[in-house]
Amino acid sequence: MGDKVRLAGWVNSRRDHGGLIFIDLRDHQGVIQLVITPEITAAFSIAEKLRDEFVISAEGTVRERAAELKNPNIATGDIEVVVDKLELINRSEPLPVNTHDEGDQSGEDLRLKYRYLDLRRPSMQKMLKKRAEYYHIIREYMDSHDFIEVTTPILANSSPEGARDFLVPSRVHPGKFYALPQAPQQFKQLLMVGGVPRYYQIAPCFRDEDPRADRLYGDFYQLDMEMAFVEDGEVVRQTMEPLIKKLVKEFAGKKLVSEDVPRIPYREAMDKYGTDKPDLRYGLELVDLTEDLKGCEFKVFQAPCVKAICVPGGSKFTRKQIDDFTELARKNGAGGLAYIICEEGKGRGPVAKFLKDEEIATIREKTGAQDGDAIFFGADTRQKVNKVLGVMRIAFADVLGLKDPQEVALCWVVDFPLYELDEKTGKIDFSHNPFSMPKGGIRALEETKDKLEIVADQYDMVMNGLESCSGAVRNYNPEIMYKAFEIVGYSREEVTERFGGMLNAFKFGAPPHAGCAFGLDRMLMELLDAKSIRDVVAFPKNGSGIDLMMDSPSIVDAEQLAELKLELTEED
Repeated sequence: MGDKVRLAGWVNSRRDHGGLIFIDLRDHQGVIQLVITPEITAAFSIAEKLRDEFVISAEGTVRERAAELKNPNIATGDIEVVVDKLELINRSEPLPVNTHDEGDQSGEDLRLKYRYLDLRRPSMQKMLKKRAEYYHIIREYMDSHDFIEVTTPILANSSPEGARDFLVPSRVHPGKFYALPQAPQQFKQLLMVGGVPRYYQIAPCFRDEDPRADRLYGDFYQLDMEMAFVEDGEVVRQTMEPLIKKLVKEFAGKKLVSEDVPRIPYREAMDKYGTDKPDLRYGLELVDLTEDLKGCEFKVFQAPCVKAICVPGGSKFTRKQIDDFTELARKNGAGGLAYIICEEGKGRGPVAKFLKDEEIATIREKTGAQDGDAIFFGADTRQKVNKVLGVMRIAFADVLGLKDPQEVALCWVVDFPLYELDEKTGKIDFSHNPFSMPKGGIRALEETKDKLEIVADQYDMVMNGLESCSGAVRNYNPEIMYKAFEIVGYSREEVTERFGGMLNAFKFGAPPHAGCAFGLDRMLMELLDAKSIRDVVAFPKNGSGIDLMMDSPSIVDAEQLAELKLELTEED
């Protein structure tokens, strides 16, 4: 006490008590109370004119507050500063958004339009600090494990990563375009050819995908890494897993559901959870009843695949909740949502009357259902049943409150199919990363009749039902790459034209290599319990992909277009 201090910040609030004026001064560290007395004439005169968010500086003496005036809700609540000198540095117009966390918050679009003001909120200041800490932990871990941080080009070539490219026209080379990288995939593989043993980068990535709550539009950041002389994805998984555990426990202060992170094959994940991104904080597994109900007279259950989910305590669902579940099932392609309620060792409900007692007994036994539980069914093709019940599983967990925000469940989903059918075109396409090594190499590509059965050494880490990482052992053999692309319709010439730089490099002693990339924004959202991914980024675009603050995308003038040899066509 008694120390002389000089402080600067924003006026958080001002209270005029007649003979005294109290100002709560705020900066990035918090709030402290200033006391201005009439005896200090110049300071008192300035204080009378201050309003919220004016920028000021103050000099004065620290003293302890009277016992009855201490504020336990703030860190500086036991002290105050008696002001000797006060300076008005800058004024502020009335703010269009709230800079306090208390009370009603402004709408998201308004907050994003005035993001520089929204960032003054204490929760946003805390987020920025936590994000910096997050990056520090990541870099410290990667550096300590002999990874070399390398930055890769932003102006690159177009690459089939699974999303639309952002194209940049070249002024110097009219008619040609750069592409902003969807990921540094080709460059990091070239680094492996270049003799870099272990690479990493906190990399900006650009994808023209539709916005959604867990995905930023346009640009996002990922922890990108690659390891040379690795032929098994398990090496990558064991290398990176301790970092994610550290972030969960030490950075976020959360509890791991299991220290042993399970490895779940893709097909098993789809069959048990209806998704390749299963949330393992809860059970509600899909149970296959197809064989058990083969002779069932209930026509709905004569479908190619019949599965069920047992929902503990589901008998307490209201009629409206059941109707909402049914509507959700219909939106995802089901004809309806059959169910039975378990009671007195049997079952009741719309479906139960069509089932024999022994069939209900089998269903209860296979699903582990007890009295008071509800059993919901899906019957259709296996693919559709998995999809519908996968969505329903998440909905049941939401209603039952099974997603503990203080718990984190991790798993690796492995052995993804290399190819999938494009629903729009009906043609075969790459399922994940086109540069992944098929298990079995060239033989698998040539000898497997059903190409959809080819498995790649691809893997995703899932965190509480969100894909936090995707990776693979890379295809570093030119002939295997030509064959892999041939299956999806690329000619040898097209592959050479699009990926000639990488293919040529692979001819000069490319080592086997593998890696992965973690979605840093999405993972931070989950670790900090943010409601939206836009809450963990300093300057995000809104849900429509518009930067309201900078007014982009925007129209460019005719001179700029002419310089790039471009012209716009009128819409119909």
